[in-house]
Amino acid sequence: MTAQHHATVPIDVATAEEFRRTRWRRPGSASPILALPGIILGVLLVALPVLLVITYSFMSQAPGGVGVAGPVSFESWSKLLFEEDFTGTRSFNPQYLAILWRSVWMAGLTTILAALLAIPTAVWIATRPPRTRNLLVLAVTIPFWTNTLIRTYAWMILLNDRGLINSGIEALGLTPLPLFPSPFATMVGLVYVFVPFMILPIYTSAAKFDFRLAEAAYDLGATRWRVITRVLLPNLRAGILAGSMLVFVPALGAFIQPMLLGGAKLDLIGTVIQRQFKESMNWPFGAAISVALLILTMLALLGFAFLAKRFSASGEKASLL
Repeated sequence: MTAQHHATVPIDVATAEEFRRTRWRRPGSASPILALPGIILGVLLVALPVLLVITYSFMSQAPGGVGVAGPVSFESWSKLLFEEDFTGTRSFNPQYLAILWRSVWMAGLTTILAALLAIPTAVWIATRPPRTRNLLVLAVTIPFWTNTLIRTYAWMILLNDRGLINSGIEALGLTPLPLFPSPFATMVGLVYVFVPFMILPIYTSAAKFDFRLAEAAYDLGATRWRVITRVLLPNLRAGILAGSMLVFVPALGAFIQPMLLGGAKLDLIGTVIQRQFKESMNWPFGAAISVALLILTMLALLGFAFLAKRFSASGEKASLL
């Protein structure tokens, strides 16, 4: 029997040492120390402010009316559910629960209306030629170039009694509509501001969809409605979910649109928080409402995460990109 000889590979010690020293530069092998700036920013800009707000919610209003003071008190949390009359008797007060509920359903309605506008828009963009598609996506992002406050003021001009819409109604010989201030104006402003956040994720899903599947369904005798509900929408679910999260969460705490377009006729949780900090100077109560909003937001995010996990288990992946 002949002995088998295995070829040996010479080792370049200098090259190996250089690889060991520079391996953190390669994608996927970064040193944990590179995460330190992000951790510091997360602690300073997220964790500490949240802890500060939670702490404020368990303190008392300062004697001068600005800031907080000790000792620890649950009065602000009690005020969310109860009111105290001049005799000191507490009774259940559903006022702030109603405001929380109104904020939730208006954010939900904003999400639904934004989806109804965004789905056909995103599908239409995805079916255009590449150059036209890029221009249309750019057009969707144009509102981001302008401050939200300025865009909301534009709707105030359009919807007021002498605005463009009511002027056109008067020109037709009809009675002007009370469009502003109103819950309707608030809803218009919310949908207008947040609909681009719905269009872009849905467009991402639509751009990956093979529209030949829809054509094949038509060829097999499926109706238009069946193609939309059984072929198209199931393939857009990940984008719809991501867009819904991007719309619902900020709409839940929005205060610019309710404050400017709703006037005194509409109280949402965002406007109540703004009023407590800026006008009433009741920082502990404003902090308690802020924590309540934070809890609602976390519950909403958990719900979206649960749905995303279900989609992931069925082979889909919800993504914001």
